[in-house]
Parts: sequence; structure tokens; C-alpha cells
Amino acid sequence: MNISIIGTGYVGLVTGACLASMGNEVHCCDIDEAKIEKLRLGEVPFYEPNLEPLILEGVEKGRLHFTTDTPTAIAKSDVVFIAVGTPPSADGSPDMNQVWGAAKDIAKGIRGFTVVASKSTVPIGTTQKVREIIEGITDEEFAVASNPEFLKEGNAVNDFLHPDRVVVGIDNDRVKTVMEELYAPFVTPEQPLIFMDIFSSELTKYAANSLLATKVSFINEIANICEVFGADVEHVRKGIGYDKRIGFQFLKPGIGFGGSCFPKDIKALDAVASGRGYEPELIRAVHNINQRQRRRFFDKIDRHFEGDLAGRTIAIWGLSFKPQTDDIREAPALAVIDLLLERGATVQAYDPEAMNNVREAYGDRITLTDNYYDALKDADALVISTEWNDFRTPDFNRMKSLLKSPVVFDGRNLYSVTKMQQRGFMYYAVGLKF
Repeated sequence: MNISIIGTGYVGLVTGACLASMGNEVHCCDIDEAKIEKLRLGEVPFYEPNLEPLILEGVEKGRLHFTTDTPTAIAKSDVVFIAVGTPPSADGSPDMNQVWGAAKDIAKGIRGFTVVASKSTVPIGTTQKVREIIEGITDEEFAVASNPEFLKEGNAVNDFLHPDRVVVGIDNDRVKTVMEELYAPFVTPEQPLIFMDIFSSELTKYAANSLLATKVSFINEIANICEVFGADVEHVRKGIGYDKRIGFQFLKPGIGFGGSCFPKDIKALDAVASGRGYEPELIRAVHNINQRQRRRFFDKIDRHFEGDLAGRTIAIWGLSFKPQTDDIREAPALAVIDLLLERGATVQAYDPEAMNNVREAYGDRITLTDNYYDALKDADALVISTEWNDFRTPDFNRMKSLLKSPVVFDGRNLYSVTKMQQRGFMYYAVGLKF
């Protein structure tokens, strides 16, 4: 099948590489010539495990192409995916300009029956608006679909190749036939292709991310209550997590969620729902708890130093919003860094993948080190903000020798409270009993 993808960001590249791996002819389109040229050479603009070799394989086998000539690519396509960004506007609602622009480009390029499917995370009604834009420009035959992505950063390739499910919103049986053929290599009876109406499909993406974010904010709320009463959130987590109705996924206390999806999507759902007269109180609470969690964690650092952070050196392990990615968008670590700098502290930091992105964001306002031990040199305390495997079993004696004082603020609860105390550390975690 011939496929075009408008947008070479995270979703577009993963989608293109995975579809090409199954024998499809895929053209990934972008207006950025420099970016396209790098992609042709196999240079991926972000870190995602297993993506680069898959792209190189697609290019070498002649099935994956990168181009700025969008009309030519669209003209020979059976399916065109819209995979452009929908960044938040000032009020939290998604900025749809890239989607509308993509729809106009598609309208100018299609020749013969084409399925236009949105993979961008979009508000309810977007697919209908895309249809109207295309209809206003061309008389060519086409149909629209909503095909939201459910890719986890750090595991996106596997998620696409082996999905829990594939959701497609349709209002046309011809589209169903095309999408069944396209996704046949990826789905099974246990991991099904689910067809539904377009509005429901568009809402499903927001609902999924909002529910996962709710689980994170819920366990953080419980962790805070544990700290008030002297209970242990790890015990509580086990006590509820073994309940099959609840489970353990995303039930992990810490300093909150970040990234390009959860924060943006819950704010977008709030904005679009309130725009229709419904006030989504739970969704707002999820966001507010997440923001408060970062400040609450910082307050532990502030209290330890009795409000005197000026001139202190704080080491930070982990800068990306989660492991296995270099994405620092809405990363909790950055919120902590900003508060530390605001209070006059010096920051020494390390991350296995996100260093270049942080360097672009902060310049020389913080010190980035070659390895995680170097970040500890003469630091007054260590903050752990991302649960990279590199940090799970460090040399604790070496840590003590490098730190000016053996103080650890662990925002991901990587270590045992008892063992850290036995090793001579003053150890602050989230919701654990001390």
C-alpha cells in the first residue's frame, strides 16, 4: 500500500518506519529541508529505542522515503496520515493551525480515492473539519478517519508493532476495508482493530491519557496523605495494586508526570469540554495535583536547608520526563531546577540522553557533567528526578565520598529507606515511612 505521512515528528516517524517495515511504500513529508536531508541519512532528531535502525532499514530497502515534495507524495497515496503537532494555546486548547494546513496540502495533492486519517491528538470534531476543508478545495474522491496513536515514549516502536489495540473512527465502509488491510499485520483477536464512530475515536485518545494521568495524581495524593499520618505509600500501593480491578500500572508515587502528552491532553480536554459548557472538575484536579507535587517536593529541599539555598550546590540525576527518552517537555526536573535557580542555588546535572536538549534550554545557567558521579562533586545534596536504570544500583560509598553532605532527595523512590539510613544517608523520598 502507498502511504504518505504529513509531519516527521515523534508520531510521524514511528508510524512511517513501522508501516514501511511491513512492506508498505511510505513517504514522510515535511517542509523542513534540513530535517528531511538528515532523515535520509538516518539521523533521527530525538532518542527513541529501536527507531533509528528501523528507519535505516526502511531507507536501505527503498520503502521509506523522506521528502519536502508533499503534493507528489500525496498524489500516489492510498492513505494519508496527518501527524503534525497540536501544541497548547495560552488557554490550554490545542493550536490546530498545523492540522488545517495539512488538510489544505492534502486537498491540493490527492488524485483518486484516498483515505485521510488523523493520527494527531485532536479535539472532537476535528476530523469533520478536515473533511470540510478538503471538500472546499477539491472534487477528488476521498474519505476521512480518526486513527489516534497510543505510543509510549521509550517503547513506541514495540507499541506500534504489537499494539494493545488499534482504534479507528469511521463513517464509511470503504475506509474500513482499507484500514483492515493496512493494519492486518499488526492486530490479532487478542489485540484487536476496533472500529467506532469518529467522535468516539477522537475522544478515546484524550480519555486514555487522562485516566493514566489520574492514576499518577491519585497515588501522589495518597503518598502525601501517607506523609501526614506516618504511613507508607509502598505498603498502600501493594495493598490496592494486587486488586485486579486496580492494578499496578501508573500507580507509582513520585514528583509527577510530564512529557508531551499527559499535561497537554488533560489541559486540552478541560478546554474543549468547558468550551461546550461542561466543567471537568476531576480533570482539573489531576492537573493541579501534578503541579502541586513538584512544589511539594521542592519544599522538602527548602526545609532541609532551612530556607537557605543561596550558594548551595545541588546535584540532579535525571532530566528527561521519563526514562528511555530525551524529551524534556514538562519534565518535573526542570520545575525543580527553575525553583533552585530562583533561590540562588547552583545546579550540577546529568542525564543519559537529554543533555543536549537541556543545554539548549539552560545554556550556562547550570553545569552538565560527563557522568552521574561527576554531578555529585562537592554538592550539598542529590536530587533524583528520573528513574533511569543507571541510577538504581550506584556505588553508595562513592556517592558519600563525593557529596559534601550525604543527603538524597529521591523523587522516584528508587532506594530502601532503611538501607539508605544504614549507609549513613539522610534520605527523603515520596510517601515512604521513615
